[in-house]
Amino acid sequence: MTDDPGRDLSRLLTASASGDQDSFAALYDATAPRVLGLVLRVLRDRAQAEEVTQEVFLQVWRTAGSFDSSRGSALGWLLTLAHRRAVDRVRSVVAQSRRDVAYESQSVTTPFDSTAEIAEGRLEATEVHVALGALTATQRSAVELAFFDGLTHSEVSERLGVPLGTAKTRIRDGLRRMRNELGGAR
Repeated sequence: MTDDPGRDLSRLLTASASGDQDSFAALYDATAPRVLGLVLRVLRDRAQAEEVTQEVFLQVWRTAGSFDSSRGSALGWLLTLAHRRAVDRVRSVVAQSRRDVAYESQSVTTPFDSTAEIAEGRLEATEVHVALGALTATQRSAVELAFFDGLTHSEVSERLGVPLGTAKTRIRDGLRRMRNELGGAR
């Protein structure tokens, strides 16, 4: 090593570009603490900083041939690579966080409120029972058999002992009267 550390780093970087592993190891030993320090200041997370530092040195190994000593120092080139890589990581983390928040906000389902549905159902049931009370006895029995017991028109006719047409008429008239009692067409 010479008295000029910048020149030494330039030589190590140039030798690394030609595949000299010992030169690369010496370059790493000489610069890794500064690279890690810079990356850590940007990321503020040691684990991520160590990972990014590793990525920087992998990039240095692969692209050392692109270093031009006439454009700046070896250390400046390394620190520029490190800073860019660290900023890219911050941007990536922020973008991922935004995507996660957007996904979460879109995928959250509102819990079902069964209480409101139960209350509404009870209110409607009460209204139906009141409307049933307004029917004649013959209409009420035909409607109850058809809708509450689930019988067909033919079965209602048999059960009531009336002709099929009469059963249908009682059911139809009973439903009309109930609709009127319930406030018209719903």
